[in-house]
Amino acid sequence: MIGTVYKSTGSWYTVKAGDGKFYECRIKGKFRIKGIKSTNPIAVGDKVHFKLETKGDETVGVIHKIEERQNYIIRKSVNLSKQVHIIAANLDQVFLMVTLNNPTTFTSFIDRFLVTAEAYDIPAILLFNKIDAYAIEERAEVAYLMDLYKNIGYTVLEISAKEGKNTHLVKELMLNKVSMFSGHSGVGKSTLVNALEPGLKLKTAEISEQHAQGQHTTTFAEMYDLSFNAQIIDTPGIRGFGIVEMEKDEIGDYFPEFFELKSECKFNNCLHLDEPKCAVKEALDNDEVSWSRYRSYVQMVTEDVDANYRQDIYKEK
Repeated sequence: MIGTVYKSTGSWYTVKAGDGKFYECRIKGKFRIKGIKSTNPIAVGDKVHFKLETKGDETVGVIHKIEERQNYIIRKSVNLSKQVHIIAANLDQVFLMVTLNNPTTFTSFIDRFLVTAEAYDIPAILLFNKIDAYAIEERAEVAYLMDLYKNIGYTVLEISAKEGKNTHLVKELMLNKVSMFSGHSGVGKSTLVNALEPGLKLKTAEISEQHAQGQHTTTFAEMYDLSFNAQIIDTPGIRGFGIVEMEKDEIGDYFPEFFELKSECKFNNCLHLDEPKCAVKEALDNDEVSWSRYRSYVQMVTEDVDANYRQDIYKEK
């Protein structure tokens, strides 16, 4: 039988088969020794082949093959820096939910997420949530950030999941697609999903940062079928987003506005750091490239660990 993984608990996988039925499956041990360095050899969204086995009164599926992934989104495991965690596979698009406060989503986190999406060829959409709760100055900052990312070429929307503002626009973008929702704990992912599909009733309890820290390597994404011909993958709150499987000289290619200027640099292997006649640095000096984006880029290229994703670069500037 062939099916799609809808849920994973680490050792068990809920798979929806072609007949529309869900089966609880496990994997054959050999998957764990095939050189897969991720903490999870199978991810939500994976297409898998499985056989049903009956032991006593129980029938379970045994997964024996994973089909090649169209794409996947990946991050470093928080507590195991040498391992990676595949968040989800076979995505049509990803939505990153952004909030100015409660919690704060810093631009360095946004940029790391976008770089990963670019690297794996997954269209990314930024949802600026909780606009109903912002003061005038905060609305101005949201407008600034939206312009920044819109000018680079990203789709951006301001929404209020709580009040239902612009959720119909999110719905339109989701039609006939598999979408992943991501962001920090507390940005309103579950509230938005419940607004899009009230019958799901996802838990919206906020998890404090202090208590959530140890959970991110053991919580998993889950896929849902929606009534308006769309599928979503809801992810647990992500604290940090470490970039993996990237060489320093390719990171700049995943910043679309840098990639556009690359051919104008004097050196074709320019890292846009200290090299002479660098088109990116010249654009930065002329305010044609965002300072915050460049700062994020420098962090990614010059650091080996995902240590500073929480820096508030606007206040530093």
